[in-house]
Amino acid sequence: MIVDTHCHLDFEWFDDDREQVIERAGAAGVSNIIVPALDLANSRTVLELAGQYESVFGAVGVHPNSSANWEDNWIDAISDLAQQPKCVAIGEIGLDYYRDSSPKLVQQTALEAQLHLAWKRNLPVIIHNRDSDHDLINLLKASPIAGRDHPGVLHSFLTSWEIAEQALDLGFYIGFTGPITYKNSDSLRQVIKKVPLDRILVETDAPFLTPQAKRGQRNEPAYVAFIVEELARIKQRPVEEIAAITTGNATALFGPTIGLVE
Repeated sequence: MIVDTHCHLDFEWFDDDREQVIERAGAAGVSNIIVPALDLANSRTVLELAGQYESVFGAVGVHPNSSANWEDNWIDAISDLAQQPKCVAIGEIGLDYYRDSSPKLVQQTALEAQLHLAWKRNLPVIIHNRDSDHDLINLLKASPIAGRDHPGVLHSFLTSWEIAEQALDLGFYIGFTGPITYKNSDSLRQVIKKVPLDRILVETDAPFLTPQAKRGQRNEPAYVAFIVEELARIKQRPVEEIAAITTGNATALFGPTIGLVE
């Protein structure tokens, strides 16, 4: 069994064949799929989708690129949504200094508020990071979830060992996606060699970041198997062992229903 801990299954890319995508995932050994939200409206959509499929779970929150018009009262709406039974995390939240869709200080305000909510609701966080390494780590260190057991995951990790090490020290898991299979990702593979197996999650970030074996195609949850295979190669461990460990990690972070086959 494998858990795809980050997939935008609600996106329009899947509108024509979502049912078949989920069936292919199951056939590939994917037991569960976690779908993170990008904003308030999308949080509701994600939970509606999770309610339609036993294997799908949701996370709620406001992505940094959706935070430009952040209002403090949004946190109440997110809090209400977070109490729904198939919500397993607050996310996708974080910082993104690459796209410049929202002022940095606004992004930071939104992140701080949602980190506090995750602490209050005792939920893990799914963290987005793009070109914001040091500000992100500093905000995580200052947040109430710092040092808590299983505070969250740095999703689609693409940066340095320095940042990975600090995140690990805070208790975070590290999520890896398709780029670990790319030919030019040697530095990322060196990071993976240092990350303990019991702190690794696998994810597709579908429909984006398609693994090398399917490059040029739409990514989908079944392709998380390629991430497991590459991790097995890098860690020099059997594929079945990597699948079992990462599924156990997903269960430890997101709750006992994750990793179960209905």
